[in-house]
Amino acid sequence: MPATPSTMTVLDPADGRLVGELDIATAGDVEAAVESARKAARDWARTAPAERAARVAAGARAVAAAADALARSTTREMGKPLDDARGGVDAGVATLEQYVQLGPLHRGRSLQGGWEATDLMVPAPRGVVAAITPWNDPVAVPCGLLGAALVTGNTVVLKPSERTPHTGLELARLLAAELPLGVLEVVLGDGTTGAALAAADVDVVAHVGSTVTGREIAAACARTGAKAVLENGGNDPLVVDGDVDPHWAAEQAAIGSFANAGQICTSVERVYVVASVAQQFLDALVARAQALVMGPGMDPATQLAPLVDARMRDAVHAQVTASVAMGARVLTGAEVPTGVGSFYPATVLSDCTATMPVMREETFGPVAPVAVVGSFEEGLEAACSGPYGLAATVLTASMSHAQQAWRELPVGTVKINAVFGGAPGGAAQPRGVSGAGFGYGPELLDELTTTKVVHVALPR
Repeated sequence: MPATPSTMTVLDPADGRLVGELDIATAGDVEAAVESARKAARDWARTAPAERAARVAAGARAVAAAADALARSTTREMGKPLDDARGGVDAGVATLEQYVQLGPLHRGRSLQGGWEATDLMVPAPRGVVAAITPWNDPVAVPCGLLGAALVTGNTVVLKPSERTPHTGLELARLLAAELPLGVLEVVLGDGTTGAALAAADVDVVAHVGSTVTGREIAAACARTGAKAVLENGGNDPLVVDGDVDPHWAAEQAAIGSFANAGQICTSVERVYVVASVAQQFLDALVARAQALVMGPGMDPATQLAPLVDARMRDAVHAQVTASVAMGARVLTGAEVPTGVGSFYPATVLSDCTATMPVMREETFGPVAPVAVVGSFEEGLEAACSGPYGLAATVLTASMSHAQQAWRELPVGTVKINAVFGGAPGGAAQPRGVSGAGFGYGPELLDELTTTKVVHVALPR
């Protein structure tokens, strides 16, 4: 960490204009934030669960009242269409409200011991939670971690992404205004700041972001003894069976690959389509990609906004270029547009093989790499390969294929016949290099608490 503050600059990815400059936290700033949270932890843990929930509920109302401003800040900092950004804020509010309801109901259980004693298993706060959150959904994701941590009696130090610091800072301010001093602290900065926070005197490090950063956090937690809760990168497959409507399947693939310009943790990253429907599927997917309106997120007509910055755009293009050099065929896209902004077109590649970067790595951009397979079984086997284990989607009219798929796919979330969606409260455990621990739902309350076994005997 630098000895004195330095500044980070945020530019609008649509036009390169200055959004703002903010100071990067020093090592001393990180230490002070953690110390403040530590001092507040005892009283917050002793606060009645209903009172904690009421405070978080007030924070949720404050976030809802500022929804338009938070959405505009999101779009200016990372580019996504304004309606999508507003949806992220609404999702964040709903998640806070979910934990407001779940927090006071979080309970332990009694054990059957002897008549003369009482035996209990009681959840207790872990202490100080470091929440290191991503830029691609800078309100909804932090709200999940913050809501669950706060209602269970933990204090929190939040580090939002350096790509969306204004949004993260404003979210933290809205929530902290409804909480006792020190219960929610925020530090701003880049990876160096995050590393300092992960190595600090905290009890949990909860991280949503890249696999590389997740591995570094896991190593830091192994040294300090803090618990790591990680949701990291994915290389999510989509398998298209030969018995589905190829045009419908192409629409699903387009949603999964191009929504938020492909910058979603569970975006479709690789597609396996059975040969009997492959040509119709590819034709429809190309048509859908070419029909997307590319433009700035503030324009209501925009369907494909810019990537978060030029660095991300260049990384995506490098993966596409390397794959084309290895034999992938460009059906549409794959060219960096001229002019301002970090735009990248919806790209469809065919003839893709397992060794190509677009098939074996996470490609955080609007790219749909397609491999044609001879059978559903061949596609499923390919989908099961690789080190990632975040999510997968299967499109099939066969119940037996659906059953086989959800049982065999080594991922935390399996979606049948829909690339996105699901009931509230779902909580999956990522596998492989995609992370560890429950990051959502009621189970996140368990991740952020520890359990004490209490044996109370009669005095003799």
